[in-house]
Amino acid sequence: MCGMPQQPPVRSSPAPPSRPDASMSLITNVMDHSLDDGYAEAAARKMSLGEGGLPRTLRAKLGLAGGLVLAALVVTVGAAQARVAAPVVAKERQELIDRIDRESTAADRLEKDVDGLRDDVGAQQRAALRDSGGSTEADLVDVLSGATAVHGPGVKLVVDDAKEASTGGDGTNPRETSGFSDTGRVRDRDMQRVVNGLWESGAEAVSINGQRLTALSAIRAAGDAILVDNKPLVPPYTVLAVGDGERLSTRFQNGPDGLYLHALEQNFGIRATISTQGDVLLPAAPSVIVRTARPTDGRAGKTEQTEKTEKGTS
Repeated sequence: MCGMPQQPPVRSSPAPPSRPDASMSLITNVMDHSLDDGYAEAAARKMSLGEGGLPRTLRAKLGLAGGLVLAALVVTVGAAQARVAAPVVAKERQELIDRIDRESTAADRLEKDVDGLRDDVGAQQRAALRDSGGSTEADLVDVLSGATAVHGPGVKLVVDDAKEASTGGDGTNPRETSGFSDTGRVRDRDMQRVVNGLWESGAEAVSINGQRLTALSAIRAAGDAILVDNKPLVPPYTVLAVGDGERLSTRFQNGPDGLYLHALEQNFGIRATISTQGDVLLPAAPSVIVRTARPTDGRAGKTEQTEKTEKGTS
């Protein structure tokens, strides 16, 4: 049987494999065309007109070279001036340092001379009193006035700022921050109450950080520092008192000023320790010069008292 020849089956050609990044067409387009077409055309047009890149004319090249030379000249002159001025500044600074050192040495020398003169005056005063026949009375006056060093049994009271007053959580010094002035730091009024409490409890002589207290002493504040007779003290504050140790310690701790100090410990973290001592040494006061007070005449005082008595009985 004859039939028409059969045509081979038509097969479609296989499709080209797809790109792995076909699903990221937006990212691919951004990467392939990082410069916008408009910017690219503008850059090409500028290059064709000779407006981009280095200057092409001799005049432009000379101008560029002149600018570079001027810039280099300015930098060179500035560096030379700085090099010349550096020794002058260093010399002036060293002169100031030397001057400060000389003045500090002179001040220390004058202070030593003043202390020596004070000791000489005190010795001459004591010698004059002894020559007048009142040696025992003069010694007693020296002890009571603080003009001579004393020693004997007593107590040692150490008062210090709270721990937070020396080391802050953020590394800063709380002494320089507001809001800590009346909490964990010992103030001048606190030391005033401590000293007055010791005197009231029977102390015969008192010193703070080696500074002897007298009837003329003042405890004040200057900024963050506590001053005793205008001399700054730093914590911890060591208070030495001569007296009957056990009795003095008990009376102070049970008295109003001792209870006040205990309240500072409980409420603000101020640290305080008190202990009895077998023997404490207190130095002499640096100066006990009296400028206003004058001793009364015994005879005049007797006459005045007699007149008062006579008036009262008449």
